[in-house]
Amino acid sequence: MGAGALLALGASPVRVEVLEDARAQVVRTGSGQACTVERWRLPPGVREGDVVVDGRLDPERTEALRREVARKRAALAVPLPPGLEL
Repeated sequence: MGAGALLALGASPVRVEVLEDARAQVVRTGSGQACTVERWRLPPGVREGDVVVDGRLDPERTEALRREVARKRAALAVPLPPGLEL
């Protein structure tokens, strides 16, 4: 495993982007830099979208990120004209 993967889980908060059988892609929340780590390096029960800090799941940051994403999606939504349903 490369040094970037080792730094990703200890140096700064990371968001779990993709979980596979043996590996996971994580993204540093500060820089947006992505790297691949062995899945066993993540805490048990971690899911895509979770935030991991110092090797532990951070539920508060995970929830804050989910709220931020929901707020941004709502801001980008286009309202339907009256009477139009999809």
